[in-house]
Amino acid sequence: MTERPHLFDLTPDTLGELIAEWQMPAYRADQVLEWVYQHHVTDPDRMTNLGKADRRTLAQKLYFVRGRVLGHQLATDGTQKLLIDWSLPPAPQASPTPTDPPTPSINKPDTESLTVLGDNTSQTECVMIPADDAKPHRTACVSSQIGCPVGCRFCASGLGGLDGNLTAGQIVQQVWQLGQLDHVERISHVVFMGMGEPLANFGEVTRAIRSLTAPWGLGISARRITVSTVGLPSQVRRLAELDIPITLAVSLHAPNDTLRQQLIPWARSVSINQLLDAGRDYFRKTGREVTLEYILLGGVNDQPQHAHELARVAKHLRSNINLIRYNQVADLPFTRPVDSDVRQFQHILQSAGINCHIRASRGRDIAAAGGPLRHEHDPSN
Repeated sequence: MTERPHLFDLTPDTLGELIAEWQMPAYRADQVLEWVYQHHVTDPDRMTNLGKADRRTLAQKLYFVRGRVLGHQLATDGTQKLLIDWSLPPAPQASPTPTDPPTPSINKPDTESLTVLGDNTSQTECVMIPADDAKPHRTACVSSQIGCPVGCRFCASGLGGLDGNLTAGQIVQQVWQLGQLDHVERISHVVFMGMGEPLANFGEVTRAIRSLTAPWGLGISARRITVSTVGLPSQVRRLAELDIPITLAVSLHAPNDTLRQQLIPWARSVSINQLLDAGRDYFRKTGREVTLEYILLGGVNDQPQHAHELARVAKHLRSNINLIRYNQVADLPFTRPVDSDVRQFQHILQSAGINCHIRASRGRDIAAAGGPLRHEHDPSN
C-alpha cells in the first residue's frame, strides 16, 4: 500500500500480509482485530498481549481511527449524531498509565477548534437511533459519500453536490464509533441512509458490508442491514448477485414519473417501471422483499390521488412501504405534511391491501432525521 493503511479497511488476510511485511508473528493480525472489534480498543499501547516493539510499529504504520469528530449532538429522544472531518488527524489521546485497564477509546470532539479545523468538503454525519421496545436495538445510520450526486430537491445532503466517496474503512468506522457512544453498548442494525447514494459507491459499500457482517468484524446480521438507493437498476442487480441477504430500500417519493422527475433529477434517466423491474429481479434472486421509501411532502405528493397511484405501483412488486414525514430544511420550499393527510394516505394504501408503515421521526431537534443531514456545522452548537 502506498499510503498509511486504515485498520477498518483491512481484513484478516490484508492485515496478515502487512503483519508479515513488518516481521511480526502471523497471529498478531487476529489479536489486533480482536482488540479493535471485540474490546473496542484502538490505542496499540493498550493492547497488552502484544510486545512493546510490535505496539510501537503498529502505532507508526497504521491509522486505527481516521478523521476527527468535530461535533457530537444528543437529541431529547436519545438519538445521537456525530460530525466527522476526514481530512483531519484524530485528536490526540493521553497514553494510559501501566495500571490502567484496557478501556474503550473513542475519538472525542475537539471543541476548542470547531471554528478553524477542516472544511465542509471533507465532512460527513452519522446517526445512532435507539429503539426501546420488546427487542431493544440501536441503529447506525451511516453516510457512504461526502455530499451527494443525486440532488433531490427536498434533501439537504445534496445541496452542495458530491465532494467524494468514502472508503469501506470510513464507513465501517462510523458504525464502530457510534457503538462507542454512551448508552449504546452494541449497534444491532445498520442503514445506509445518511449522506450519499450508496450504490454510486458500490465497491466500497459492499466491502464495508462484508466487514460489518464478518465474525472477525462487527458480526452484524446481514438481514439487519438496509441499503437505500434512489434507483440504479444495474447496481441493484449487481447487489443481488453478491448473495448477501440485506434489505434493499428504493427511495421512490412519487407515484408517477412526471412528479418524480420534478423531485429527483436522476429520475429523468430511470423510470419507475425500470426500478420495479430491478426490484422484481432482486426479489427473485434473494427472496428478500423490497422496501419502498416514500417521503411525504406537504401538499406535493401526500394527497389521496397520490396514494391511489402509489397503491397501483406497489402491486407490481413484492414490497412494503415506509411512509416518512418530511423534516423541513432551511432554504428549501417544502413543508412537513399534516397528520390527518398522513393517516388518510396510509388508510388508502392499507385498504388496497398494501403493507405500509408510518416511520417515526427521530432526532428532529438535532437535524438527524431523514432529509436534514448535511456536511456543515454551526460552531455555536
